[in-house]
Amino acid sequence: MSIKVLVVDDHLLSRKGIVSILSTHPMFDIAGEATDGQEALEKARMLMPDIILMDINMPGIGGLEATRLIKEEMPYVKIVILSVSDDVQDFFEAIKKGAQGYLLKNMEPEYWIDYIISIVQGEAPISRALATKILQEFSIPKANMLSNKVSERELEVLQLVSQGMGNKEIGEKLCISESTVKNHLRNIMDKLHLQNRMQLIAFAYKNGLISF
Repeated sequence: MSIKVLVVDDHLLSRKGIVSILSTHPMFDIAGEATDGQEALEKARMLMPDIILMDINMPGIGGLEATRLIKEEMPYVKIVILSVSDDVQDFFEAIKKGAQGYLLKNMEPEYWIDYIISIVQGEAPISRALATKILQEFSIPKANMLSNKVSERELEVLQLVSQGMGNKEIGEKLCISESTVKNHLRNIMDKLHLQNRMQLIAFAYKNGLISF
């Protein structure tokens, strides 16, 4: 399996650093680079990447607006927002624009590779560091009528997803199979009318479905 990646960052050293990290792994194919949102849109149309790593702050069309434009035209493309900030409002704004992931630039290189592979596989929408930050910001009581829509087991799965765990880790923690974890997540998203893990986690935090 080869993952075509488009790297978008207006800073040359940062962009080349990302390319260098990913180039060490045979699964990644660096399809191209872009320096701003407009170029990202043009390159996405031309290169048809599997995933775009999008810096959040760039001159002209920024990363969030570029994400919105690209997702409107190419909804299948997975986009991970790159940021030096763990501001939870940036995270929620990224969700609104359609991003599948949010990656802090200060993470270790090994984490980048695992995280991006997880995103392609439909997992790990946030880092554990960011999950902790969100938990601190959204300490909402769990008592909420929405919790009646999901089972006790589904709430357990949701809690672990919110901590940045992947499906395999959740399965090991709860002593269930990875496929069962996927089924639980699919059921939760269907019940709450959500489309992906990022939306699910944001919804859970904002509506008090997560226990603290």
